[in-house]
Amino acid sequence: MSQSKFNRKLTQGFGIFLGVAIAVYILRGLQILTFIPGGIIAILFLVAIAFGFLSYIQRTWWRF
Repeated sequence: MSQSKFNRKLTQGFGIFLGVAIAVYILRGLQILTFIPGGIIAILFLVAIAFGFLSYIQRTWWRF
């Protein structure tokens, strides 16, 4: 089954936000990005989860 353009963008957004969140989390743990609050990292993870959830819903919804 071919992915729609919208679902491809959602999947890319999921990967980008998850990658950035993990990178920031690791760099903060290594004391390199200590000025970034934990709430920002949590928001990045929540946005990545939202993108992943929307991608899954859009892929399984039969209308698109």
